[in-house]
Amino acid sequence: MAFSDATLNDATHAMRVPPPLARPAYRFDHTFEQNAALGPDFDGPYVEVPATPTKDFFGYRVASRLGIAASLLVNERWVEPYSRLGFDLLTYKTVRRRERIAHGVPNWVYVDAASVAAHAATVRTIAGVPADALNATAAGSIGMPSTAPEIWRRDIRACRARLRAGQVLIVSVVGTADADTTPTVFAEDYATLAGEVREAGAQIVELNLSCPNVGKRESEVYLDTEAAVRIVRAAHAAIGTTPLLVKIGQIAQRADMETLLRALAGIVDGVTMINAPSRAFLNAAGAPSFGASRTRAGLMGGVVFDIALASVRSAVEIVRRDDLALKIVAVGGVCSPERARAFIDAGACAALAASACAWDPYLAIRAKRLDPSL
Repeated sequence: MAFSDATLNDATHAMRVPPPLARPAYRFDHTFEQNAALGPDFDGPYVEVPATPTKDFFGYRVASRLGIAASLLVNERWVEPYSRLGFDLLTYKTVRRRERIAHGVPNWVYVDAASVAAHAATVRTIAGVPADALNATAAGSIGMPSTAPEIWRRDIRACRARLRAGQVLIVSVVGTADADTTPTVFAEDYATLAGEVREAGAQIVELNLSCPNVGKRESEVYLDTEAAVRIVRAAHAAIGTTPLLVKIGQIAQRADMETLLRALAGIVDGVTMINAPSRAFLNAAGAPSFGASRTRAGLMGGVVFDIALASVRSAVEIVRRDDLALKIVAVGGVCSPERARAFIDAGACAALAASACAWDPYLAIRAKRLDPSL
C-alpha cells in the first residue's frame, strides 16, 4: 500500500510524542485577558491519544484520572485543544457573578530554587526563564479574574460541547466579598454561582475556598471551618446530587486538617488539594517581585509537589482512619506521569496538573502511553 507524505507524517506523529515546548503556551509578556483572547500559543502537532480503560470519577466513566486544575482553561479557546490532547478532567477557571480584571503583567516569574528549599516565608525570584522550566518552581500572581456572567455562561456551554468521550467538565466558582458583605450573603453568592454553572453545563462544581494572591476573606475561607461549612451547605442545597468539590490550600497543622475534613464529610464529595502555597516574593534587588501592592503570590510547580504530596498523604490517612465519605483530588507540581502516579498511589482519586501544561501539552498523552491505568 502506498502512503503519501501527509500520511507518513500522520503515522509518525501517531507514534512519537513531541517533547515539551520551547516556549510556554501561556504568553508571559501578555496580560491574562490577552492570553484568554488569543488562546494557547500552540500550533501542534496533535498526536494520537492512546485508548485507555475507563475509570470512575464521581460517578462518571473517564478515560483517565489525569486532568487540569483551575488555571489555564479560561475559555473555549483553551479547553478545546487540551481536551483534544487527552486531558480528561478539565477544570474551567474560577468564575464570579461579576466581571473582574486580572492582576497586570507580570503574572508568572521563576524563583531561585535555593530560596525555596527550606520553605522560607520569603522567596527570591530570578530574571528570565530557567533551562528546565517544566520542572522548576515558579511564582504566579493572576488573582481570581472573571468575565461577566453572560459571557461565561455561554462559554461553559460551548466547552461542554467540545468534550470528547471519557471527559468531564469541572467548573470552579468563588464568591465575592466586599467590605460590607455578610457571611450569609457570601455563602449565598457561592450557592447561586454553583447553580448557575451547573445549568450552563458543569458536570462537577468546585468551590474555590483558597487563592494565594487575593484578599483574606476570599483566599483563606478554608482556614475558617465554620465559614467553609456554611458555604458548602448552601452550595450543596443549590445543586442537589451534582458532585461537589472544595479546593483548599496548605494546612500547617494536622489537627486543623482533621477538623476541616470531618466537617466537610457528607456534604461535599471531594476535596481538591492543594492550591498554590502563598509566599512573599522578592526580586534580586530586594523589592516585591510583582510590585508593592502584590507582595504575596502562589508557588507553582517544582517543589510544590513535595508539599502537596505530604498534604494528600495526611488527608488520605485521616479519611481512611475516620471512614469519611470524601475523596481527595490531588494538585501540585504534576509535571510528569511519575508524579501523577505518586499521587494516585498515595490514595488520591485523581491528579490535576496546572502550570506544567503550559510547557508540556503532551503530558496526558505521555502518561497514557506509559501508564494506561492512570
